[in-house]
Amino acid sequence: MEGEKVSRVGWMMRKIRAHFMAGLIVVVPVAASVLILIWVFTGIDNILQPIIRRIAGDEIPGVGFGVTIVLIYLVGVVTRNFIGKKMMQYGNSVMMRVPVFRGLYSGIRQIMQTVATPDKASFMQVVLVEFPRKEMWTLGFVTKEITNESGEKFLNILIPTSPTPWSGFFQVLKEKDVVRTDMSVEDAVKMIVSGGMTTPDSFKKNLSI
Repeated sequence: MEGEKVSRVGWMMRKIRAHFMAGLIVVVPVAASVLILIWVFTGIDNILQPIIRRIAGDEIPGVGFGVTIVLIYLVGVVTRNFIGKKMMQYGNSVMMRVPVFRGLYSGIRQIMQTVATPDKASFMQVVLVEFPRKEMWTLGFVTKEITNESGEKFLNILIPTSPTPWSGFFQVLKEKDVVRTDMSVEDAVKMIVSGGMTTPDSFKKNLSI
């Protein structure tokens, strides 16, 4: 009788744990996404709040965000016409002459250009590379393809860390040392974030290397 009671308690605890973990899987991604969106919204909104406070006499939540979005749009409209392009070229040339600042500016500008024109970027391809040693395969993202003077092709590759893919290692490898896959970036990111617990079928097809 005592054994049955202990067994029933153990069964109940397993059920409670299973239900809690199921709820956690649903709640945590939603809560994290909402908190990130709130953080982005608040950060952008706060940029112009000091000016709004001077004009209106008090902070007006959301106005700073809306004005910032409109200003970004208007800058985009201006820079797409002939005069705007010339102004941007001149502004870029000035920025690139400023010591220290030019390295930061150039890097951020290239990242934004890549994000804004994903159809022109080869980083959307997922590859397998031998890292950190031979016969140890790691997922990587191609960011650019380079051909040297002799016609040999090299690939710039970002190797993300797990479970935080926004940091990682940068390598330049010969194309012949890289295995191209047909995995989507989304599937690759899911696999990296989960530490390999989520393994898409598209990855399994590339294991015969």
